[in-house]
Amino acid sequence: MKTKMIKAMGRVLGAVAGGIFLAWFIVAQPSCRSNHASGTRVDPVKLKAHVEALSYRFFPRDWQHRENLDHCAEYIAGHFKQAGADVEFQEFTVGKNQYRNVIGRFNAGRGPRVIVGAHYDSCGEEPGADDNASGVAALIELAYLLGRNPPATPVEVVAYVLEEPPFFQSGMMGSAIHAKSVAGDKANVRGVIVLEMVGCFSDEWGSQAYPAPMLRLLYPSRANFIGVVSRWDQGDWIKTVKAGMKGATDLPVYSIRAPSIIPGVDFSDHASYWPYGIKAAMVTDTAFYRNKFYHKSGDTPDRLDYSRMAEVVVSVSEAIRSLNSVMCAQ
Repeated sequence: MKTKMIKAMGRVLGAVAGGIFLAWFIVAQPSCRSNHASGTRVDPVKLKAHVEALSYRFFPRDWQHRENLDHCAEYIAGHFKQAGADVEFQEFTVGKNQYRNVIGRFNAGRGPRVIVGAHYDSCGEEPGADDNASGVAALIELAYLLGRNPPATPVEVVAYVLEEPPFFQSGMMGSAIHAKSVAGDKANVRGVIVLEMVGCFSDEWGSQAYPAPMLRLLYPSRANFIGVVSRWDQGDWIKTVKAGMKGATDLPVYSIRAPSIIPGVDFSDHASYWPYGIKAAMVTDTAFYRNKFYHKSGDTPDRLDYSRMAEVVVSVSEAIRSLNSVMCAQ
């Protein structure tokens, strides 16, 4: 009897272990694919300067402070131009108010393009250093990398407005406006990478939280990695972006493909492209799952890790380069 019980318990434990392994394989998409170590460097001091400008000089930058949003747009456009991009403002009206996305194009019109975006507005009268001055700072420095080492095929960098409430997940988001504008030419869009909060990191055990208890078995407990996140049906694009980022720097890269019912999977501008059949994923520090000051006055520039932010920029630039290499080989 005892032997039978042990065997039965062994089968149960084996089935549980097998289930966990299968879930990890499907959701986390483990892969041996990685990129080469990059020799590219980004100056953390420049990233900090951008974050401080957005968080303090143009404070507050929510939807009700249009003058500050205009200052942000001009600041971003100036850097895109200085980086060597062809720049245009995508203007649109919400109610009686006018808002602007900022678009910078590198090597335009020479094949399918990769779009990289980040929103520059904040939630209410908060500094919004991580959310999302960090993403915009990364976008600006990515533009400088693209200008210094031009991509073989087109790359479009876009700074969106109106990502935050009360426009969040509506057709009035800047990313929704941009997505609609490129939908008719989606055959010439390779995919979209959205930078959503990329500055908060920690090496402390237990510093990383997750939306479901089982995910604690599949992912690290330390908030020392960057994530590539998207919906269940975006698996190929997630894996492609992750493979391009992984190994480019010492920063660990993890990914998750999950249904939108998991809180956070669709909580940014990448989701605006899905209705049009355009591949899109979010590169993120996982937002409120690690940043305790999310949408609070404590989300300030001094709390961010600019060295690891710099590694995020390099990783994304190498992912774009690897995508361009694939496209040129096809």
